[in-house]
Amino acid sequence: MRYIALIVVLLSGLVLLYTEKDLPPWGDPNSPASLHVSPKYLRDSLQETAVPNVVTSVLADYRGYDTMFETTVIFCAGLACFVLLRVFKVERKEAHYRHKATGLIIHVKVPNLLDNSSEFERVDTMWVPHDLILKTMCRFLIPFIQLFALYVVAHGHHSPGGGFQGGVILGASIILLSISFDLRTGLERVNERSISLMSATGVFVFTGIGAICLFLGSQFLNYGILSKILGVDPVMSRSWGIFGVEVGVAITVMAVMIGIYNYISSEGKLDEGL
Repeated sequence: MRYIALIVVLLSGLVLLYTEKDLPPWGDPNSPASLHVSPKYLRDSLQETAVPNVVTSVLADYRGYDTMFETTVIFCAGLACFVLLRVFKVERKEAHYRHKATGLIIHVKVPNLLDNSSEFERVDTMWVPHDLILKTMCRFLIPFIQLFALYVVAHGHHSPGGGFQGGVILGASIILLSISFDLRTGLERVNERSISLMSATGVFVFTGIGAICLFLGSQFLNYGILSKILGVDPVMSRSWGIFGVEVGVAITVMAVMIGIYNYISSEGKLDEGL
């Protein structure tokens, strides 16, 4: 079976290389995209979508179907990591605890012996003491990182940014918390259930906006029809529709990014992590 798969991959690669010669040269100003598609986007984007950032209008409006399935692929990647890496039953024949007052590590043969103690906290075998300066600086930086991420999402219409970029920055802020403290601290802020719900919610927001367009009598993801319920003109409703799907993208990207880090760093056990 392995050799059959290798042959299929090689044949597919040869077919792609053979058809590549029919593509226009890289950066060719006379290519079909440069002569027809790109000029339309640059000329009509602001007038049709009320979005000054052409990249955002192409991403969420002209190429809305593509972006929706990209978001779905990200959701499926998070789901695959959950299915392949998540470990629900962890057999603990021993445990390590840190005395909070002195920092001493003790080893006990009875699992869960000191879990309810206020003087001890469970740590992993490879536990490393945290750096006070690092923890303090991250506590100050994380709120500003999250504020900047929200700005990137909300201002993606007018400047570089959008749902993918803002979602990555939001996810990175929680990952930074888990790295500077420990994974349990990050899970206290965003637990596994919240990650699962947000991963699906972002995709639901994207597809839900498209479904509303259908129910109002227009095409899927044709945001202009939203003017009937938003009370604005069709052009402005396209801008608001784009913002809505960008928020959905940001939610999914953030949740999936956090989830993948949690599963990989803790080998699926969701314990202390790195």
